[in-house]
Amino acid sequence: MSLLILGAGYTGGRLAEMALARGLQAAATSRASDCLLLPPACARLEFDVTKPATWTNLPAASDIVWCFPAEPYEAVVAFAQRYLQEKRHRLILFSTTSAYKIPSDVREAPLIDETWPIDDTRPRIKGEEYLRREYGAVLLRVAGIYGPGRHVLDWIRAGRVRASLRYVNLIHVEDLAAIALEALTKGRAGDIYNVSDGVPRRWIDICEEAQRRWGVPLPEKETGAAGKKLSIAKLRREFEYRFRYPDLYDALDEIEDSHLSH
Repeated sequence: MSLLILGAGYTGGRLAEMALARGLQAAATSRASDCLLLPPACARLEFDVTKPATWTNLPAASDIVWCFPAEPYEAVVAFAQRYLQEKRHRLILFSTTSAYKIPSDVREAPLIDETWPIDDTRPRIKGEEYLRREYGAVLLRVAGIYGPGRHVLDWIRAGRVRASLRYVNLIHVEDLAAIALEALTKGRAGDIYNVSDGVPRRWIDICEEAQRRWGVPLPEKETGAAGKKLSIAKLRREFEYRFRYPDLYDALDEIEDSHLSH
């Protein structure tokens, strides 16, 4: 089996490594700045969804993991009609949990499953829904991605997050890459799956634990939106995936140890 990764950045690079380790042929498109994230054995292809001249660079028969936002809509439609129309491959698409519409006046974080209403007026979401309906794309609605090089503790240290009551949903890059490969065989065409580690957490709890365990200064507290709690019951039921990093704090400990050893 061959795998084509469209838009191989942080997650796509790890996905390429994992695919090659499983004996798959892998090719990827990426920006110049992301090329270093790809393993040497992964073929690199020039591709831009807004530049039809680059579409012919893609192989004719590959399963596809689409990692970049499916926009602009008109370009996505034109590309799909030209490249995907006669293909017999599986298409996995990384979506975003921000697709779900959460009323601004919600006081308690709602539990969100795949049936929750989405904002399909956004160009990205509109493009994703088109690919799902017309070409059977399997949508992975992905929570916040972390891992080596995207360290949650560094986000806190840099002041990128506040100690708020807002719920956040996270997924380790290793688990996301593995789940994407699982989706090629277990994902149902045209279906949607929420992807996180299954444990919604409040930022204030993460920040306080970071202070206790690793001495990370506690950022200023903040009030605001409640956020959302992502349900992955469907993913657990249909994929039966065993998480490599089910505990956020154990994963952060491993990343922190790696930081200190370097």
